[in-house]
Amino acid sequence: MANLYLTEQNSILRKTGDRLIVQKGEEILLDVQCHKIDAVLIFGNVQFTTQAVHELFQHGIEMAILTRTGKLIGQITSPSTKNITLRLQQFKKYWDNDFKLILSKAIVAGKIKNGLRVIQLFSYNHPDLDFETEITTLKTRLNDVGPATQIDQLFGLEGSAAKAYFEAFGKMLLREFDFQGRKKHPSTDPVNALLSLSYTMIFNEISSLLDGLGFDPYLGYYHTVDYGRASLASDLMEEFRAPIADRLTLHLINNRIFRKEDFYSNPNEGVYLKRESLKRYFVEYEDTLNHEFTHPQTKENTTFRKCFRIQAERLAAHIQNGIQYIPFEMEI
Repeated sequence: MANLYLTEQNSILRKTGDRLIVQKGEEILLDVQCHKIDAVLIFGNVQFTTQAVHELFQHGIEMAILTRTGKLIGQITSPSTKNITLRLQQFKKYWDNDFKLILSKAIVAGKIKNGLRVIQLFSYNHPDLDFETEITTLKTRLNDVGPATQIDQLFGLEGSAAKAYFEAFGKMLLREFDFQGRKKHPSTDPVNALLSLSYTMIFNEISSLLDGLGFDPYLGYYHTVDYGRASLASDLMEEFRAPIADRLTLHLINNRIFRKEDFYSNPNEGVYLKRESLKRYFVEYEDTLNHEFTHPQTKENTTFRKCFRIQAERLAAHIQNGIQYIPFEMEI
């Protein structure tokens, strides 16, 4: 199973039998069986037929619609997998402030730990670089999470930790790219463009997964409820930012997979990957998500994509059965 990324502008997604085809003019660009697809992501001006959407629904395949530059516009999902019992419990727990605080502490602690481990792993291979200040700050902020009594305090700790983390992240970039800190809405440089795109990809996968498992992705516990934002997906993705998106960005830049000429600047709208470069990005992203490794906690063979489901199931068990939520944590 894999995601299908459609980026060829003015192409159209059609159905024939139990297969999907992508066609542009008279040319067939892709012909694939539905059972091999996990999700379909459409970027920009790509059309699709009603019959194709029906086929996706019958196979339980989610569709996400994004701009050419990777900004999520919306999702089309089948109603067949809705778990009303889980949703009732999810909404009930929203009014439990102790529950929200405990879960939020786990989320923030997991995020800080994984950021810390990314820095430590990198420092082992680059002893010439000094990360002592940033590591000390992250450890201090991690220790401050436990005594916190309000979610607003956690936001402050997370923000302080993120500032120190991205100072270290800038030191880890070994090539010609400049990085003056995390910038978004819009991304002002290639590094931030890669980070934002990767965060969007992870967010979309987790949001679709949560919806498919029966959660309401829009009712979060750490991130406040906001119109049109899948806050629960934002909660769950925090622990995956550093292990997936940040490490992927370092890999793409430090190994010269992408160079400055792979990006373009759209005045007042930010910096983005060019279309052909975007296709190469999807290959690298899929390789990252499907790379097999030993789960640091279960000790079983897994992938990051499987870990998304593991964490979602842990969250469901936490909500429904009171089982402690344990975030995904990298090994050093």
